[in-house]
Amino acid sequence: MTGADPLRLAILISGRGSNMTAIARACAEARINARVSLVISERPGAAGLDSARALKIETRTIAWPGAADRLQFERGLDEALAAARPDLIVLAGFMRILSQQFVERRAGSILNIHPSLLPSYRGLHTHRRVLEAGDAVHGASVHFVTAELDGGPVILQSRVAVRPRDTEDSLSARVQATEHIIYPRVIGWLADGRLMWREGRPWLDGKALTAPVVEEFDGSREI
Repeated sequence: MTGADPLRLAILISGRGSNMTAIARACAEARINARVSLVISERPGAAGLDSARALKIETRTIAWPGAADRLQFERGLDEALAAARPDLIVLAGFMRILSQQFVERRAGSILNIHPSLLPSYRGLHTHRRVLEAGDAVHGASVHFVTAELDGGPVILQSRVAVRPRDTEDSLSARVQATEHIIYPRVIGWLADGRLMWREGRPWLDGKALTAPVVEEFDGSREI
């Protein structure tokens, strides 16, 4: 940890918000020098909003009016973020695609986590697609958000072995368990100044990051 003020986070969710909860607990337990200022969902009934309130975190709902009115949604999002003044926007199971304009105005200040080893399997149903392809490994990727869907620079990846009897549910559960480890870790790197966005790319420990850091999770770690 550094002596700097905690990194202020705004987290966007659409569902249960399990990564949001993992990040918020890492903050509360001082494992990372950050704090969650606001949790936003476009779904009024998102279970993650209740989880955030239980953790004493301010929440907002900004209803999704439909893809044709995305700019209206983003205006509401802009207003909420301006009030919260986050240093970092964290997408944690947020299922809406943000516009190029929204993302480019915040280059280097939006993170996402995707349940695959990017650039493989962008988009939805990654666990199913991995099983159908017969891949031996799977995992998750924390990356900076750019206008390209799931295409921003990857910072850290988890890798898990695909087991012979895996189903979508069992594989998803093991990958998600690693997400709860690697996502707070990357935020901690940002909070400590180890990770930064410079010259249009990520830098880690004073060097341009040309390939993601990879962490292996095997059976010995009960993942």
